[in-house]
Amino acid sequence: MSSTNEKVQRVETPPLVEYLKEEIPIEDIKDVSSPKRIASIDFVKGFAMCFIILAHSALAWVDDDWRYIYGLVFAFLDILGPSLFVFLSALSVIFSIKRKKGKTSSKIIRNRILTRGIIIIVIGILFNPMSLYTSGEDIAFPMNLWGWNFLVFIGFSQIFSYYVLKFGKIVRAVIGTIIIFISPYIRDFLFTYKDDNVGILILHFLITSPLPQVPLLPWLAICFISTIFGEYLYDAMIIGTDESYRKLFKTFLRWGVFLVVLGLTLGFWLHTFSDYESKEFLDFKSEYLHVDLLRIANQQDYYHFIGMPDFMIRNTTSNMFYNLGAALLIIAVSFYFIDIKKKSNQFIKMIIYYGKVSLSLFLIQYLFLPLYIGQFSIIFFPIVFVAYCGFLGLMMYIWMEYFNGVGSPEWIMGQLGRVGQKTEEFVKKETHVIAEKAKETIHKLKKEE
Repeated sequence: MSSTNEKVQRVETPPLVEYLKEEIPIEDIKDVSSPKRIASIDFVKGFAMCFIILAHSALAWVDDDWRYIYGLVFAFLDILGPSLFVFLSALSVIFSIKRKKGKTSSKIIRNRILTRGIIIIVIGILFNPMSLYTSGEDIAFPMNLWGWNFLVFIGFSQIFSYYVLKFGKIVRAVIGTIIIFISPYIRDFLFTYKDDNVGILILHFLITSPLPQVPLLPWLAICFISTIFGEYLYDAMIIGTDESYRKLFKTFLRWGVFLVVLGLTLGFWLHTFSDYESKEFLDFKSEYLHVDLLRIANQQDYYHFIGMPDFMIRNTTSNMFYNLGAALLIIAVSFYFIDIKKKSNQFIKMIIYYGKVSLSLFLIQYLFLPLYIGQFSIIFFPIVFVAYCGFLGLMMYIWMEYFNGVGSPEWIMGQLGRVGQKTEEFVKKETHVIAEKAKETIHKLKKEE
């Protein structure tokens, strides 16, 4: 009996509260989905996050006389912001799954991904009312909680990509391509008939939402397509040879060029609007928010832009192919210089660090946006932006290095993941104890017989 008690004490799990008080290694907090040996992925994540911060701060801080610059620049460079970051987030799920496969149970891997995805979705939902308000949309509570914003889709893509991996590469490529081509027709049907049928109205609300920044259709295709390239990237990382890296670079480069050319070919025609207050423009804008950049770009007397190319309007078929291709080209170039040529300097290291703490960086930037509404001309804004990025980076460094990231989204996800892992360990150990007791009981019964 005493030996059994010793076994029970040996496998007993420490109290959960005490366990959670243990310090999480700082590298576990810094973007848990980041690959460990592909530095260029974190570089591109950080680069995309800097561009997102640039877009948000420019929209808030540039004065009205120079607002048209915002419309011009971000119409052309949307490929560097949310589109690129969403692609990378879905791609990085591969590393979270395959890196732990064989070392950790599939249930723990799944639970960690679900936890991370759900937390990001919840944060995104809490942001929706503010986003709708700043966009001038008057949506009643609780309907204003729902919307496919940047964070909601990233959280969803983390979860959905996990299940998408059950399909082969070719099947994923076919499904993703079909989704991109048919999405505009589905959304057009839902928009046209949403006022005539309650079921269609609900579908439109769920699929497009009141805030269609990255709506389910066509962005669902990203989960299918990005995971394909994520597997290529992971395989090259595991092999680790210079030859495998160069082969991967050529694969990304070829597909990037092909998809960019395809997007330009399909979407070089213009969407033209004579009146920005017309029902035609407002209806189109409600489905494709990015077209409003055309109106902003024309808030000047120098030149009137008659239209906006289809490939530059986010969520169109041509734009999806164009963005996918641009993302692959950016990753390929970064991969070539950082991982193959081993280029490194203080700037590259800083951007890589931004990539590792990208989610927290995205959230804290909102704290300072109300400070300088419409205060800066285009001459001073670049200086202010560089200083602002440096300030945010310094804040994140202090938070992560001196306070161990306590309270950050990454820290919260790490803690919840540890709870799930600890619970499974406890169940396994208790099962082991019960099995040992059962064996002893059976042994005793056999002796008595």
